Amino acid sequence: MVQNEKTVLQTSSPYNAAITREQFLFYEMRVTAKLINENCSPDEAVERIVSDNLFQYPTEKSVKRMALACLRRLNALGDKSLTQAIATHPADVAKQICLYAMMKQYRLVWDFMITVVGEKYRLSDTTFGKIDLNSYFLRLQEQDDWVATWSDSTVTKLKQVIVKMIVENEYLDSVRATKINPVWLQPVLENAIRENGDEIALPAFNCFS
Repeated sequence: MVQNEKTVLQTSSPYNAAITREQFLFYEMRVTAKLINENCSPDEAVERIVSDNLFQYPTEKSVKRMALACLRRLNALGDKSLTQAIATHPADVAKQICLYAMMKQYRLVWDFMITVVGEKYRLSDTTFGKIDLNSYFLRLQEQDDWVATWSDSTVTKLKQVIVKMIVENEYLDSVRATKINPVWLQPVLENAIRENGDEIALPAFNCFS
């Protein structure tokens, strides 16, 4: 496919594969949120993270890239109280907010959490396996010409990142688990989701009230 065609497909699609590089990043999100919560500007936060290597990465280039990714997610939340909660609340609460931040930042994660996980809860279907991931990506590839160009290795990596992300949030007990656990939506996040007008996302957190 010629480069121009690829660029057109990419710019017209709501989906990207950035999470293959960026992953869930809970530790990094927590560090970044703490700096923003201490009234650092975004630029100052990046500078601190890079100069002090707060992420403890081997190369400076990757530190800056991930710091910027974390800032984009915090911006996507559009809510200072959620940034503060990531910085100060217990890990289980903060992780759930980080998951919502990923949903807000990446359409791929948003759609997966609502159409696959949320639908499982709605139907009281506790099974989970490769078939769910495969059918999700197959559906996307049929609907979106850009996604259809992604290599098998990219799709495989995306599936791995998504599974690790939901394991981290205790939807699954392990990457090999075949049963979805019930989760409980933290009140601080539920309030923010409703205030943002994102009620469509509530089923992803097993919330139907």
